[in-house]
Amino acid sequence: MQKTFQLILLFVTVTVLTSSAKGVSKADSIPERWLYTGENFQTDPTEDKWWTLFGDTLLNNLISECEEHNSNLIVAMRNIEIARQSLNIARSQYFPQLGLSASWEKSRSTGYADSRVSTGAPTSSQFTGSVDMSWQIDLFGKVTAKAKQQKEYLNASRAERAGMMVSVAAELATNYLQLRATQAKLNLAKEHIASQEHVLNIAKARHEAGLASKLDVAQAQTIYNSTLASMPMLEADARAYIDAIALLTGAYPDQLIERLSRPRLMPSYNHVISTGIPMDLLRRRPDVIQAEHQLAASAIALGIAKKDFLPTLTLNGSIGTQAHNAGDLFKNQSFTYSITPTLSWTIFSGMSRSYAVRSARAQMEADIENYNYAIRAAIEEVDNAMSRYQGELHQIERLTLVVGSSRETFDLSLDLYKQGLSGFLNVANAQIDYLNYSTNLISAREDALLTMVSLYKALGGGWE
Repeated sequence: MQKTFQLILLFVTVTVLTSSAKGVSKADSIPERWLYTGENFQTDPTEDKWWTLFGDTLLNNLISECEEHNSNLIVAMRNIEIARQSLNIARSQYFPQLGLSASWEKSRSTGYADSRVSTGAPTSSQFTGSVDMSWQIDLFGKVTAKAKQQKEYLNASRAERAGMMVSVAAELATNYLQLRATQAKLNLAKEHIASQEHVLNIAKARHEAGLASKLDVAQAQTIYNSTLASMPMLEADARAYIDAIALLTGAYPDQLIERLSRPRLMPSYNHVISTGIPMDLLRRRPDVIQAEHQLAASAIALGIAKKDFLPTLTLNGSIGTQAHNAGDLFKNQSFTYSITPTLSWTIFSGMSRSYAVRSARAQMEADIENYNYAIRAAIEEVDNAMSRYQGELHQIERLTLVVGSSRETFDLSLDLYKQGLSGFLNVANAQIDYLNYSTNLISAREDALLTMVSLYKALGGGWE
């Protein structure tokens, strides 16, 4: 609770101090509910399991495999570990540095160092051992500030990993839904090919009986061949989606072909989604959290830069032993020690510290703008996804009616043609319209599913 309060205070302080800076939003432009509170911390997307709402067990299994084997997620976990060790390095500065040294020295001096003639060159030897210590006292909290800064970087890397998981899960779900839609279009094409072949046979029979011209057969053959020609590209698209899913799950395509090639029904596109999305749900977005931690780290960096103007207190000490003979090293008279407290204060450094403060302040102001942008982008993405999803539901309703009408038109035109009461052109147009509208209906359902994925991604995961 104390850490949460400190972070709230830090953010408010940073916002107030920079409210007069050019291009920086004032604190009152940010919604009041965007608070740094514990209950709004990012939930890992694997705990949300928003994809389970599609009711597809294979999709659930694929995303679980993706979490374990996806290369980008593995790298993100490594980045978290790097940030954690950087935090440990910063915390290690709380403790003194100790060193152990031992040496033996033998030396000889010249016998002609002065005008007097020496009878011999003097020699000496000695054994030395010591334990040395250096400790920079955290007099003004600079070490503490650096540790806090690294902790913010660690939290930012965690948010980055959560954001990566949201993106990867959304990308996998997108490819999976596109695969199912493509397979549905393939099945639709096969159904229409069978129907068109039946119509072609009717046209041939009527032509052979002298009841229709060769033109009817040519038109029926053209429609039939055109639908056949669409199959290879649909099959290539399906394989491309399988390849993309394999890459995301860290597998090879051949390992997934058997599981994914068997067609399944497209998941339900019609889900109840509240139009009154609370603002605090956007607070869960990993990119917003990452921007907030980056901002906190920049604010701390500004404080560290200001602390460089203050003096530093270092305590150096040494304890050891020194003797001519090794056997005398641990006698009472052989022990040595020294303690040297040092207060150092840089008076002038060519304005480098002032420039460092200005640089840190500019970085903080940039991070404030990044944070404000992340919030605006989150609101825009959710709003766009919601309005688009509602529009697509209305489109599906109307296309469903259109498909029913086109099916009825085709049946009636075919009956009239078989009775010789209508030309084949009406049948041909009805066939084409029926296939196009049916394909458009599948595409509309696909778009609605993909928009749901975009909405989940915009919210940073699912919700209750």
